[in-house]
Amino acid sequence: MDIVSFGKTGLKVSRICFGTMTIGSSQWKPWVLDETEARPILKKCLELGINFFDTANWYSLGESERIVASTLISMVPRDQLVLATKAYYPMHDDPNSRGLSRKHLLESIDSSLKRMQTDYIDLFLIHAFDTQTPVEETMETLNDIVRSGKVRYLGASTMFAWQFEQMNHVARLNGWTQFVNMQCQYNLLYREEEREMIPYCRHQDIAITAFSPLARGWLSGSKKVRSEKDVSFITFHGDTLDLEIIAKVEEIADGHKATMAEIALAWVYSKKAICCPIIGASSLSQLATNVESINFKLTADEIQILDALYRPRDVINDYVPEPLPRYLKGA
Repeated sequence: MDIVSFGKTGLKVSRICFGTMTIGSSQWKPWVLDETEARPILKKCLELGINFFDTANWYSLGESERIVASTLISMVPRDQLVLATKAYYPMHDDPNSRGLSRKHLLESIDSSLKRMQTDYIDLFLIHAFDTQTPVEETMETLNDIVRSGKVRYLGASTMFAWQFEQMNHVARLNGWTQFVNMQCQYNLLYREEEREMIPYCRHQDIAITAFSPLARGWLSGSKKVRSEKDVSFITFHGDTLDLEIIAKVEEIADGHKATMAEIALAWVYSKKAICCPIIGASSLSQLATNVESINFKLTADEIQILDALYRPRDVINDYVPEPLPRYLKGA
């Protein structure tokens, strides 16, 4: 496993980040692995050289954080791990248990540290942009959390590029800690971040981590429970263009006697702008395939063919106003 620099920081991470939304409690989502099933997968991640793990307080409402951290720390020294978690989404019904207010962020970091049984988080991300909280309040609070020693680096996810720059601009003006990471959705079916977010991050030398590189299973030909039960799977993908791209992925895979997942992941790995793709897995065999894909090289012609199929589409984030995206309208 290659080790790479995390943007302009001195932090070193594995070329692949393991995403753990699929670990926690099957009562939260039917496709989530419980602790007994998750343990061998996390162990195998370490054996494959992965040191970078991404979770969030919202995943299984804290169970993902607890299981992932306790399992990994029981296997290797804490300082050999790069653990990331997030805050923003509601943890329960209380109106203050959400967003990026000072109250919620301070409560979130303390609760995450308690669940993860660690003194610090390597990378603390805001899971989305909060239109209800002043940017100054959020950035000052995040700076205080870093200065307290509870967090080493800051990251963000799921927002427009102008929102991300606004937050970093406020931090620069006040001498506060800036974001060094943007975690965005990026795959063959969704490339809207190529317009503004990726160029901005490259200009600022901000590490880009890409979640959903297989478009929640569409690019792997998945017919498992997540494709049947995950609202995001059903909502965001599956139009005519998606099916055309998927068919081409399958055609190239057949030509290489490879899996569709290998082709789709190899395409993401070929993009130099992406510091670390975030992969997931619900089995040891799936994990092995996803990791081995880093060594699979598409030809320049194959990359060009796949690139050429894409067309602009609706933005997927929390801030798209009505009318609903075409995916929700059945277009």
